[in-house]
Amino acid sequence: MRFPVIVLEAQKTVARPVSLDGVGLHSGRPVRVTILPAPSDHGILFRRVDVTDRDNVIPARFEQVCDTMLCTELVNGAGVHLRTVEHLMAALAGLHIDNAVIEVDGPELPILDGSAAPFVAMIERVGTVDQRPPRRAIKILKRVEYRVDGKMAALEPADGFTIDFEIEFPSKAIARRNGSYSIDPADFAGLLSGARTFGFLQEVEYLRSKGLALGGSLDNAVVVDGDAILNPEGLRFEDEFVRHKALDALGDLYLAGAPIIGRFVGYKSGHALNNKLLHMLFADRTAWTYVAAVEEVEGRLGAAWTEASVAAPL
Repeated sequence: MRFPVIVLEAQKTVARPVSLDGVGLHSGRPVRVTILPAPSDHGILFRRVDVTDRDNVIPARFEQVCDTMLCTELVNGAGVHLRTVEHLMAALAGLHIDNAVIEVDGPELPILDGSAAPFVAMIERVGTVDQRPPRRAIKILKRVEYRVDGKMAALEPADGFTIDFEIEFPSKAIARRNGSYSIDPADFAGLLSGARTFGFLQEVEYLRSKGLALGGSLDNAVVVDGDAILNPEGLRFEDEFVRHKALDALGDLYLAGAPIIGRFVGYKSGHALNNKLLHMLFADRTAWTYVAAVEEVEGRLGAAWTEASVAAPL
Protein backbone atom coordinates (compact mmCIF):
# COMPACT_ATOMS: atom_id res chain seq x y z
CA MET A 1 0.00 0.00 0.00
CA ARG A 2 1.40 3.39 -1.02
CA PHE A 3 0.98 6.53 1.09
CA PRO A 4 2.93 9.76 1.88
CA VAL A 5 5.97 9.08 4.05
CA ILE A 6 8.24 11.60 5.76
CA VAL A 7 11.83 10.48 5.23
CA LEU A 8 15.30 11.85 5.70
CA GLU A 9 16.35 13.79 2.62
CA ALA A 10 19.52 12.59 0.94
CA GLN A 11 22.41 14.89 0.15
CA LYS A 12 22.84 15.52 -3.59
CA THR A 13 25.55 16.26 -6.07
CA VAL A 14 25.59 16.48 -9.87
CA ALA A 15 25.72 13.16 -11.71
CA ARG A 16 28.69 14.19 -13.86
CA PRO A 17 30.67 17.32 -14.81
CA VAL A 18 28.81 19.93 -16.83
CA SER A 19 30.05 23.23 -18.30
CA LEU A 20 28.53 26.48 -19.52
CA ASP A 21 30.09 29.43 -21.36
CA GLY A 22 29.12 33.07 -21.13
CA VAL A 23 30.48 36.54 -20.47
CA GLY A 24 31.17 38.34 -17.22
CA LEU A 25 28.74 41.14 -16.39
CA HIS A 26 31.43 43.63 -15.43
CA SER A 27 34.44 42.60 -17.52
CA GLY A 28 32.50 41.65 -20.64
CA ARG A 29 35.06 38.86 -21.14
CA PRO A 30 34.31 35.20 -21.95
CA VAL A 31 34.15 32.91 -18.94
CA ARG A 32 33.45 29.20 -18.50
CA VAL A 33 31.93 27.63 -15.41
CA THR A 34 32.08 23.87 -14.75
CA ILE A 35 30.20 22.06 -12.00
CA LEU A 36 31.84 18.81 -10.87
CA PRO A 37 30.52 16.12 -8.51
CA ALA A 38 31.81 16.13 -4.94
CA PRO A 39 31.56 13.55 -2.12
CA SER A 40 29.15 13.64 0.82
CA ASP A 41 29.67 16.38 3.42
CA HIS A 42 31.97 18.25 1.03
CA GLY A 43 29.83 21.34 0.61
CA ILE A 44 30.11 23.88 -2.20
CA LEU A 45 33.58 25.11 -3.19
CA PHE A 46 34.63 27.44 -6.01
CA ARG A 47 37.96 27.00 -7.76
CA ARG A 48 39.54 29.75 -9.90
CA VAL A 49 41.34 27.56 -12.44
CA ASP A 50 42.94 30.62 -14.07
CA VAL A 51 44.88 31.25 -10.84
CA THR A 52 47.88 28.91 -10.49
CA ASP A 53 50.38 30.79 -8.30
CA ARG A 54 48.48 30.55 -4.98
CA ASP A 55 45.50 28.99 -3.27
CA ASN A 56 42.64 29.20 -5.75
CA VAL A 57 39.86 27.54 -3.73
CA ILE A 58 37.11 29.74 -2.28
CA PRO A 59 34.51 28.20 0.06
CA ALA A 60 30.92 29.19 -0.70
CA ARG A 61 30.42 30.63 2.77
CA PHE A 62 29.00 33.90 4.10
CA GLU A 63 32.26 34.57 6.00
CA GLN A 64 34.07 34.78 2.64
CA VAL A 65 31.90 37.65 1.35
CA CYS A 66 34.08 40.71 0.82
CA ASP A 67 31.89 43.03 -1.26
CA THR A 68 28.15 43.42 -1.83
CA MET A 69 28.02 46.69 -3.77
CA LEU A 70 26.89 45.36 -7.16
CA CYS A 71 26.76 41.62 -6.51
CA THR A 72 27.93 39.08 -3.95
CA GLU A 73 31.70 38.73 -4.14
CA LEU A 74 33.79 36.13 -2.32
CA VAL A 75 37.49 36.10 -1.43
CA ASN A 76 39.82 33.52 0.11
CA GLY A 77 42.78 33.97 2.44
CA ALA A 78 45.17 34.27 -0.50
CA GLY A 79 43.28 37.25 -1.87
CA VAL A 80 41.63 35.38 -4.78
CA HIS A 81 38.25 36.95 -5.59
CA LEU A 82 35.12 35.71 -7.36
CA ARG A 83 32.16 37.93 -8.21
CA THR A 84 28.47 37.42 -8.96
CA VAL A 85 28.01 34.05 -7.28
CA GLU A 86 24.39 34.63 -6.17
CA HIS A 87 22.53 33.29 -9.23
CA LEU A 88 24.42 30.00 -9.31
CA MET A 89 24.08 29.67 -5.54
CA ALA A 90 20.32 30.19 -5.94
CA ALA A 91 20.18 27.42 -8.54
CA LEU A 92 22.07 25.05 -6.23
CA ALA A 93 19.77 25.96 -3.34
CA GLY A 94 16.61 25.61 -5.39
CA LEU A 95 17.62 22.17 -6.70
CA HIS A 96 18.95 20.99 -3.29
CA ILE A 97 22.54 20.48 -4.46
CA ASP A 98 24.69 20.10 -1.33
CA ASN A 99 28.08 19.07 -2.69
CA ALA A 100 29.95 20.38 -5.73
CA VAL A 101 33.23 21.81 -6.94
CA ILE A 102 32.63 24.77 -9.25
CA GLU A 103 35.53 25.67 -11.54
CA VAL A 104 35.62 29.16 -13.05
CA ASP A 105 38.30 30.44 -15.43
CA GLY A 106 37.93 34.11 -14.53
CA PRO A 107 37.15 36.58 -11.73
CA GLU A 108 33.37 36.44 -12.13
CA LEU A 109 30.67 33.97 -13.05
CA PRO A 110 28.92 34.44 -16.40
CA ILE A 111 25.82 36.62 -16.25
CA LEU A 112 24.06 34.56 -18.97
CA ASP A 113 20.47 35.87 -19.24
CA GLY A 114 20.59 37.59 -15.84
CA SER A 115 18.68 34.85 -14.05
CA ALA A 116 19.38 31.43 -12.54
CA ALA A 117 17.51 29.55 -15.28
CA PRO A 118 20.58 28.67 -17.41
CA PHE A 119 22.31 27.24 -14.33
CA VAL A 120 19.21 25.19 -13.53
CA ALA A 121 19.13 23.92 -17.12
CA MET A 122 22.80 22.88 -17.04
CA ILE A 123 22.27 20.90 -13.82
CA GLU A 124 19.09 19.29 -15.10
CA ARG A 125 20.98 18.31 -18.26
CA VAL A 126 23.18 15.89 -16.30
CA GLY A 127 20.88 15.17 -13.37
CA THR A 128 21.74 14.58 -9.72
CA VAL A 129 22.65 11.62 -7.53
CA ASP A 130 21.63 10.97 -3.93
CA GLN A 131 24.29 10.56 -1.25
CA ARG A 132 24.53 9.55 2.39
CA PRO A 133 24.53 10.60 5.20
CA PRO A 134 21.32 12.63 4.96
CA ARG A 135 21.10 16.38 4.43
CA ARG A 136 21.72 18.71 7.36
CA ALA A 137 19.60 21.86 7.66
CA ILE A 138 19.70 25.01 9.76
CA LYS A 139 16.48 25.34 11.74
CA ILE A 140 15.59 28.87 12.85
CA LEU A 141 14.54 28.91 16.53
CA LYS A 142 13.74 32.59 17.04
CA ARG A 143 13.45 35.74 14.95
CA VAL A 144 16.69 37.48 14.02
CA GLU A 145 16.36 40.86 12.31
CA TYR A 146 18.67 43.48 10.82
CA ARG A 147 17.51 47.00 9.94
CA VAL A 148 19.35 49.92 8.41
CA ASP A 149 18.28 53.04 6.49
CA GLY A 150 14.64 51.96 6.25
CA LYS A 151 15.56 48.50 4.93
CA MET A 152 15.06 45.19 6.73
CA ALA A 153 16.02 41.52 6.52
CA ALA A 154 14.88 38.87 9.01
CA LEU A 155 14.75 35.13 9.59
CA GLU A 156 12.06 33.58 11.78
CA PRO A 157 10.81 30.08 12.66
CA ALA A 158 8.59 28.33 10.11
CA ASP A 159 8.11 24.97 8.46
CA GLY A 160 9.94 24.46 5.17
CA PHE A 161 11.57 27.53 3.64
CA THR A 162 9.62 30.57 2.50
CA ILE A 163 10.77 33.96 1.21
CA ASP A 164 8.50 36.97 1.78
CA PHE A 165 9.84 40.03 0.00
CA GLU A 166 8.68 43.59 -0.57
CA ILE A 167 10.32 46.17 -2.82
CA GLU A 168 9.58 49.83 -3.40
CA PHE A 169 10.99 52.07 -6.15
CA PRO A 170 9.90 55.53 -7.36
CA SER A 171 9.68 54.26 -10.97
CA LYS A 172 6.11 53.41 -11.95
CA ALA A 173 7.51 50.45 -13.90
CA ILE A 174 8.43 48.82 -10.59
CA ALA A 175 6.57 50.75 -7.86
CA ARG A 176 5.73 48.79 -4.71
CA ARG A 177 5.55 45.02 -5.04
CA ASN A 178 5.51 42.09 -2.66
CA GLY A 179 5.59 38.33 -3.06
CA SER A 180 5.70 35.16 -0.99
CA TYR A 181 7.51 32.15 -2.41
CA SER A 182 7.79 28.65 -0.97
CA ILE A 183 11.05 27.12 -2.17
CA ASP A 184 10.70 23.55 -3.41
CA PRO A 185 12.75 21.75 -6.11
CA ALA A 186 9.58 20.70 -7.94
CA ASP A 187 8.47 24.32 -8.40
CA PHE A 188 11.73 26.30 -8.34
CA ALA A 189 12.43 26.31 -12.08
CA GLY A 190 9.08 27.86 -12.92
CA LEU A 191 8.71 30.00 -9.82
CA LEU A 192 11.93 31.97 -9.33
CA SER A 193 14.81 30.74 -11.48
CA GLY A 194 13.82 32.70 -14.61
CA ALA A 195 13.49 36.10 -12.92
CA ARG A 196 16.17 38.42 -14.35
CA THR A 197 18.31 41.02 -12.69
CA PHE A 198 17.28 44.61 -13.31
CA GLY A 199 18.74 48.10 -13.24
CA PHE A 200 18.21 51.67 -14.32
CA LEU A 201 19.62 53.09 -17.54
CA GLN A 202 21.39 55.97 -15.81
CA GLU A 203 23.08 53.52 -13.43
CA VAL A 204 24.26 51.36 -16.33
CA GLU A 205 25.74 54.39 -18.08
CA TYR A 206 27.54 55.46 -14.89
CA LEU A 207 28.95 51.98 -14.28
CA ARG A 208 30.26 51.75 -17.82
CA SER A 209 32.01 55.09 -17.39
CA LYS A 210 33.83 53.45 -14.47
CA GLY A 211 34.79 50.37 -16.49
CA LEU A 212 32.03 48.19 -14.99
CA ALA A 213 28.94 46.48 -16.45
CA LEU A 214 30.79 46.11 -19.75
CA GLY A 215 28.99 42.82 -20.43
CA GLY A 216 25.54 44.17 -19.54
CA SER A 217 22.84 44.37 -22.20
CA LEU A 218 19.12 43.93 -22.74
CA ASP A 219 19.95 40.24 -23.26
CA ASN A 220 20.95 39.75 -19.62
CA ALA A 221 19.02 42.35 -17.61
CA VAL A 222 15.73 44.18 -17.43
CA VAL A 223 16.63 47.85 -17.96
CA VAL A 224 14.32 50.60 -16.70
CA ASP A 225 14.46 54.18 -18.00
CA GLY A 226 12.25 56.42 -15.89
CA ASP A 227 8.86 54.74 -15.89
CA ALA A 228 9.53 52.62 -19.00
CA ILE A 229 10.94 49.12 -19.48
CA LEU A 230 13.37 49.15 -22.41
CA ASN A 231 13.38 45.40 -23.13
CA PRO A 232 11.23 44.82 -26.25
CA GLU A 233 9.90 41.51 -24.90
CA GLY A 234 8.80 43.07 -21.62
CA LEU A 235 8.73 41.09 -18.38
CA ARG A 236 8.74 37.32 -17.96
CA PHE A 237 6.51 37.62 -14.87
CA GLU A 238 4.19 40.39 -13.81
CA ASP A 239 6.16 40.51 -10.54
CA GLU A 240 9.59 39.76 -12.06
CA PHE A 241 11.33 42.53 -10.11
CA VAL A 242 10.38 41.20 -6.68
CA ARG A 243 10.92 37.60 -7.80
CA HIS A 244 14.50 38.45 -8.73
CA LYS A 245 15.11 40.03 -5.33
CA ALA A 246 13.81 36.82 -3.75
CA LEU A 247 16.14 34.82 -6.04
CA ASP A 248 19.11 36.91 -4.92
CA ALA A 249 18.16 36.36 -1.28
CA LEU A 250 17.94 32.61 -1.85
CA GLY A 251 21.46 32.55 -3.31
CA ASP A 252 22.90 34.78 -0.60
CA LEU A 253 21.32 32.72 2.19
CA TYR A 254 22.68 29.46 0.77
CA LEU A 255 26.10 30.79 1.75
CA ALA A 256 25.06 29.69 5.26
CA GLY A 257 26.51 26.33 4.22
CA ALA A 258 23.24 24.40 4.51
CA PRO A 259 19.56 24.85 3.66
CA ILE A 260 17.48 26.91 6.07
CA ILE A 261 14.24 25.79 7.68
CA GLY A 262 12.42 29.03 8.40
CA ARG A 263 10.97 32.15 6.83
CA PHE A 264 13.00 34.98 5.33
CA VAL A 265 11.35 38.39 5.38
CA GLY A 266 12.91 41.17 3.33
CA TYR A 267 11.91 44.80 2.82
CA LYS A 268 14.10 46.60 0.26
CA SER A 269 16.85 44.17 1.26
CA GLY A 270 19.87 43.43 -0.89
CA HIS A 271 23.15 41.53 -0.82
CA ALA A 272 24.60 43.59 2.04
CA LEU A 273 21.63 43.09 4.37
CA ASN A 274 21.32 39.42 3.46
CA ASN A 275 24.95 38.84 4.42
CA LYS A 276 24.71 40.91 7.59
CA LEU A 277 21.67 38.85 8.61
CA LEU A 278 23.66 35.61 8.36
CA HIS A 279 26.43 37.08 10.52
CA MET A 280 23.82 38.06 13.13
CA LEU A 281 22.17 34.63 13.00
CA PHE A 282 25.35 32.64 13.60
CA ALA A 283 26.51 35.07 16.30
CA ASP A 284 23.47 34.03 18.38
CA ARG A 285 23.74 30.31 19.13
CA THR A 286 20.23 30.33 20.67
CA ALA A 287 18.67 31.40 17.35
CA TRP A 288 19.34 28.24 15.36
CA THR A 289 20.24 24.57 15.48
CA TYR A 290 21.24 21.86 13.02
CA VAL A 291 18.61 19.23 12.20
CA ALA A 292 18.31 16.46 9.66
CA ALA A 293 16.35 17.65 6.62
CA VAL A 294 13.23 15.66 5.78
CA GLU A 295 10.97 15.43 2.74
CA GLU A 296 7.61 13.88 1.91
CA VAL A 297 7.69 11.06 -0.62
CA GLU A 298 5.34 8.36 -1.84
CA GLY A 299 6.30 5.19 0.02
CA ARG A 300 5.25 1.85 1.43
CA LEU A 301 4.84 0.50 4.92
CA GLY A 302 8.22 -0.29 6.37
CA ALA A 303 10.06 2.46 4.47
CA ALA A 304 13.53 3.18 5.83
CA TRP A 305 14.67 6.54 7.25
CA THR A 306 11.39 7.51 8.91
CA GLU A 307 10.49 10.72 10.69
CA ALA A 308 10.96 9.08 14.11
CA SER A 309 14.68 8.86 13.49
CA VAL A 310 15.13 12.62 13.03
CA ALA A 311 13.27 14.07 16.01
CA ALA A 312 16.39 15.35 17.77
CA PRO A 313 18.77 18.11 16.53
CA LEU A 314 22.12 17.00 15.17
